[in-house]
Amino acid sequence: MRQGRTSLRINDQVEVIAGKDKGRVGKILKIDRKRNRAVVERINMITKHQKPVDATQPGQIIKKEASIHISNIMLVCPECAKTVRTGKKFLEDGTKVRVCKSCGATIETSKK
Repeated sequence: MRQGRTSLRINDQVEVIAGKDKGRVGKILKIDRKRNRAVVERINMITKHQKPVDATQPGQIIKKEASIHISNIMLVCPECAKTVRTGKKFLEDGTKVRVCKSCGATIETSKK
């Protein structure tokens, strides 16, 4: 499997465009670039049955996010609030930024 290129970053707001959670919006928590997958907040929730580690801790059922393929999510532009494709351009000071193809606004990744 080939390692794909993507303009998605951690903390980007994305919308699911295919699958059981289609239409839902969430924030990217983690990206696995080798497998072309991303973990999105409150998307693709799975139930994991965890055995007790020792006698003092009981077994439990945990709900957590599973990864989703990058091709099934699309970036939401913070300016026009639509799912958009992105381009890249260089600013006057030489930094490369992502640009919304729909409205032309620069897309900055918000820090935690």
